[in-house]
Amino acid sequence: MLIIDLLCITWATVGAQIARFGSNDQSLDIGGNQRAPYTLISVLLIVTWWIVLGAGGTREERLLGYGPEEYRRVITSTLWLFGAVAIVSYVFQLDTARGYVAIALPLGIISLLAGRWIVRATLVASRHQGQGLQRVLLIGGPHTTRHLHRQLSMHPEAGYLPVAAHMPEHSALESIETESGFLPVVGHGKGVDEVLEAIDACDATAVAITAGAAFDPMVLRQLGWQLAARNIGMIMAPALTDVAGPRIRTQPVAGLPLIHVTTPRLEGSKRFIKRSFDILTSAVLLLLLAVPMVLVALLVRIDSKGPAIFRQKRVGRAGIPFEMYKFRSMVLDAEARLEALQLHNEGAGLLFKMKEDPRITRLGKVIRKHSIDELPQLLNVLRGEMSLVGPRPPLPTEVVGYDDFAHRRLLVKPGITGLWQVSGRSNLSWEDALRLDLYYVENWSLTQDLLILARTIRAVTNRVGAY
Repeated sequence: MLIIDLLCITWATVGAQIARFGSNDQSLDIGGNQRAPYTLISVLLIVTWWIVLGAGGTREERLLGYGPEEYRRVITSTLWLFGAVAIVSYVFQLDTARGYVAIALPLGIISLLAGRWIVRATLVASRHQGQGLQRVLLIGGPHTTRHLHRQLSMHPEAGYLPVAAHMPEHSALESIETESGFLPVVGHGKGVDEVLEAIDACDATAVAITAGAAFDPMVLRQLGWQLAARNIGMIMAPALTDVAGPRIRTQPVAGLPLIHVTTPRLEGSKRFIKRSFDILTSAVLLLLLAVPMVLVALLVRIDSKGPAIFRQKRVGRAGIPFEMYKFRSMVLDAEARLEALQLHNEGAGLLFKMKEDPRITRLGKVIRKHSIDELPQLLNVLRGEMSLVGPRPPLPTEVVGYDDFAHRRLLVKPGITGLWQVSGRSNLSWEDALRLDLYYVENWSLTQDLLILARTIRAVTNRVGAY
């Protein structure tokens, strides 16, 4: 990352200088009849930028390969640097070329993010092959250990490989059953020495202590000292699931690291920003895709009898029903034939899905695989009934079967795309689909929306779970 950051920064800074001044090296008036060539300014900017990225924690090993925090820190550190440049220029009345800065800033951010994305793709690929993973010893009870094992195993790109468990209060267990097999239990003692012996037995490089680990605070403190001396990572895994980083704030009180968890509310300026983004983006996309959408509508009419647009009642925010638009991909009497096909349902929970649904037309199979049938929903977004990103818009029959927790999906507008779509779509179980929707509702942010939209392009291209 040190080398890649340096290359990206150099490219952006030198490129900005050439774009602004050409091959002639201009100079900056620094006062007292003294001038500094922009080549020197560029060198100073490159070195300072490179140092600021390091000071901003953008190269911390725990951030690489997983989550948006790495990208956020890159952008934040860069903006702080250029903000400082602007302040210094104003205070000392330096006539810094605005074109030079205006080119270097966005070019640098784009280059840095692209470089790190390439590194991340390589790192994630190697981690999925079992390389570059931290061997983690899980400490706790059967339930909490099994849950943590499942979560870590689902995301090998995060860099953690559970290799064994240590259960202080369950001496009868020799292994615990997980979704991928049996995880061996190494040791059952509650002392520091017993945990260290378990670490040596499974050759762990990190320890994850779950909420089910009944350790005395002093023992836990001494364990931390021993692990630090051995250069072994210590991870505390509280019983908090599906909580995004921005919602968590740690506050030390009398030596206790208290964890504060907040729930973001989509109100005020946040709702205004999200709605403004929806209006602008949907309007632009409708203008750009107007001709292709007309052509698709004509092909739908030619392929089978019936209207080109399929209208269906869905349930929106706060349980308010609305009429959702799609290009018709099924035969005209598809709804009437649904009951006869219920025995062949391959969907998750309350959802009806069939990989080989006989109601789908020839053209319908094509537009479904490429998600073209969902383009008319841009009109729902423009009208304010849907959002570009959000939970899947449910049918009224699904909402009737919701429990109290599932109803939380209706706290925000449904979306054309969302975590459900970019994480497997129809291949997901009902529980996983619901969990993803609730995660989105409880952890909303504009950054997350942008990341989901970027992942949607890949999901549509791969066509995983699209049927």
